[in-house]
Amino acid sequence: MGRIAAILDRQAPNLALWIPVLHACGIGLYFALPAEPPGWLLVACLGPAGLCLALAPRLGLGGRVAVLLLALPLVGFAVAGGRARLVAAPVLDRERTVAIEGRVAGLSRSGADLPRVLLDELWIGGLDPAVTPGFARVSLGPGTDPALLVPGKRITGTARLSPPPGPSEPGGFDFRFVAYFEGLGAIGYTRTPFLEAAASEVSPWRQMAFRARMALSRRIRAVVPGQDGAFGAAILTGDRSGISRATDDALRASTLYHLVSISGLHMGLLAAAVFAIVRHGLALVPWCALRWPLKKLAAVAALIGGFAYLAISGNEVATQRSYVMTAVVLCAVLLDRPALTLRAVALAALVVLTLTPEALVQPGFQMSFAATLALVTVFEALGTRAWWCAIRTDRRWRLARPVIGIAMTSLVAGAATAPVSAFHFNAAAPYGLVANMLAVPMMGLLVMPAAVAGIMAMPFGLDALPLTLMGWGDAYVLGVADFVAGLGGAVRGVPAGPPATLALLGLGGVFVALWRGPGRWLGLLPALAGVALWTAEPRPDLLIAGNGRLFGVMTPGGRTISVAKGNAFTAESWLRRDGDGARQAEAAARGEVRIARGRIEAEAPGIGRILYLGSPPPGRPECDGAAVLIAPRWTAPPEGGCLFVGRDLLAREGAVAIDFGEGSPRLLGARSAAAVRPWSPRPAIPAAAARPAPAGELRAAAGP
Repeated sequence: MGRIAAILDRQAPNLALWIPVLHACGIGLYFALPAEPPGWLLVACLGPAGLCLALAPRLGLGGRVAVLLLALPLVGFAVAGGRARLVAAPVLDRERTVAIEGRVAGLSRSGADLPRVLLDELWIGGLDPAVTPGFARVSLGPGTDPALLVPGKRITGTARLSPPPGPSEPGGFDFRFVAYFEGLGAIGYTRTPFLEAAASEVSPWRQMAFRARMALSRRIRAVVPGQDGAFGAAILTGDRSGISRATDDALRASTLYHLVSISGLHMGLLAAAVFAIVRHGLALVPWCALRWPLKKLAAVAALIGGFAYLAISGNEVATQRSYVMTAVVLCAVLLDRPALTLRAVALAALVVLTLTPEALVQPGFQMSFAATLALVTVFEALGTRAWWCAIRTDRRWRLARPVIGIAMTSLVAGAATAPVSAFHFNAAAPYGLVANMLAVPMMGLLVMPAAVAGIMAMPFGLDALPLTLMGWGDAYVLGVADFVAGLGGAVRGVPAGPPATLALLGLGGVFVALWRGPGRWLGLLPALAGVALWTAEPRPDLLIAGNGRLFGVMTPGGRTISVAKGNAFTAESWLRRDGDGARQAEAAARGEVRIARGRIEAEAPGIGRILYLGSPPPGRPECDGAAVLIAPRWTAPPEGGCLFVGRDLLAREGAVAIDFGEGSPRLLGARSAAAVRPWSPRPAIPAAAARPAPAGELRAAAGP
């Protein structure tokens, strides 16, 4: 006991920092469950948690640590479960072509570079209002009049809608999770123009933030034409509808896409610009400088400016997280406390995880707090090093100091976020440090200050000059993105890993940052274990899409895709998770694929012939010499010894992965691999497809 007490005494200054970590453990446990816990269990968690928290002040240090180890995960578990029930909303039951009417509530661009509209206040033909989704997202064809795509306008048309899609392969990214917590119940597309509905609502008092955002976006693009203006509108308003696919690809390849995703950088730069303008502006007035606390007034102005930015930019989860972090720093200024400390980071994390617990498993939260935690930890450690203090104070370093500071910041933040980015996006950018060192200073020195000045001058009609200056900075940033993206090997693929990898990396990194003393380096052990799991994770030999009309076979030269067009999202998702940067058409040209009417054949090394057949043949179907027969319209199994993937199996399992190792093939279905949760319920399927699978047909491991 004495040894434990000594350890706790040494860790006492940092014990409060573990509160959001324990809270997050409970949240993570909830999301990792294979089935939804009953409501009574969530309520029951609060009883022991409340009792522990009530007893904690009466206990010694060891007792408080013990009860908090129990109470905080229980609270996190209950908060996550309550949030999941709170946001529950109707979801479209099946794919259908329908008449739809709704109010424009958001604008963006699709992966095919088409305008995409988010509709609320929906009416969908043939659906009862009680089961009509709250939001639908529709990609529009070229015929819709752009003048209709304004806030508050009600538009109507015919669209092909479907529920949010599940994973493109077992264990893959599940868009249903994101859609569930955003209230998005249907997605789709239209080939015919949308028209204005008869009852179109144009009241200026509704959707005020959205209207202000789009008005500001239009003004910026009017002053700064082309992609420079579209980039400026994106960083200020969150409106990315004007960014082309080419610009989007360049920003992603150069790792500069975070500049258009409104996050801590934007919020920090905007708050810093408001803070500096107000503080130095008032300092120019001697009467104010002598009588007013300019620093605190500037902090209040920055808080207000940040809140306005939060509202105008769409109030998304990432922006909320950024504002919470910025508000914690500014409140520390108001209270005359150190502005950016680990306690501020911990408080911001606790607030965000309590309000939006689903953020824990999303890349935005993970990357934002990984970067912030690493920066604060490293710079606090550097503050005790003589050489770093010399750089900060010695006049001989005054010219190099900003460059060194930016380089160190980019290096630390890049190293902290690189594993998270590689895990979620299956890509690593070796030139990301160079791109950020070249582009980020321009954001702080010109783009954001000019943007703030432009917004302040806009009511007086004097915004043209500052917005033009902002456009020059935008052009420079996009030039850096194009330059870096054009370098050979700018993006390298990273194969997908198991979820346990990220959990081990995160826990290891947090332990290194928060533990005091040499024992902190023990956190490298779980991190190394996570890397080992990642590198050992195999990729499936054969992947089959949920509709059965696309398959991909792993070969020594990479995965061969069965067709060059169609099901593009699924095909590119497979390739990306393979760590393969090829496009679908390139992957289709790799192997021996023979395509005829309703028939596709591919030779798979070590497996044999993979055969896709469309319409069932007359008479008794046969394997036709194939090792695997994919027939999404067949119900009766064929004669022969092939592995049969037919309509019933696809209806029951969705996407399918098959591994051919020693012994019999192992087949894993996406629905059997996914947990049964509110965001991923088992769909209603035909009775024939719902029958139990024959022995050996499906070996699926249920998991979170």
